Amino acid sequence: MGHRLSKIYTRTGDEGSTGLGDGSRTGKESLRIAALGDVDETNSVIGLLLCEELPDDVRDLLTGIQHDLFDLGGEISIPGATLLGVGQPARLEAAIDRYNATLEPLKEFILPGGCRAAALTHLARTVCRRAERSVVALAHEESVSTAGREYINRLSDLLFVLARHLNRLAGCGDVLWQKGKNA
Repeated sequence: MGHRLSKIYTRTGDEGSTGLGDGSRTGKESLRIAALGDVDETNSVIGLLLCEELPDDVRDLLTGIQHDLFDLGGEISIPGATLLGVGQPARLEAAIDRYNATLEPLKEFILPGGCRAAALTHLARTVCRRAERSVVALAHEESVSTAGREYINRLSDLLFVLARHLNRLAGCGDVLWQKGKNA
């Protein structure tokens, strides 16, 4: 990587455009930059979650996900690039199946919450859902890899399951929605 970021401010974006990984420029309000920002925000919230005490297997999984999200960001920042493979969404599916197998079936909707780590995982999930909406919007206008679209969709599902898993480990369980509770 060398000295790729030797100068942090460039002033090239002062007029409202930003550089892409292929050297081209696009507006900062473009669908591509919105998707890139939402994927980056998802990665940042996962970084915040990693500040919590987590089981080693969850920590390792989330750290790998951060690298995958950087790959997805690379795809988005270089139009036409493919950095994610079919194995990455499949790895998330395997993790979903593994963690979900230990959980009670859901009979009610759940509220985001429980222990702090689970609440942060729910936050990561909601930010990931926004990133997915941005990636899908971009895919309607420009090329986005199938693996990239699948990955961001599976990731939000995995984060939901991980939040439930972390609540179970903490002994506090899910926070069940009670329809009309305050009516």
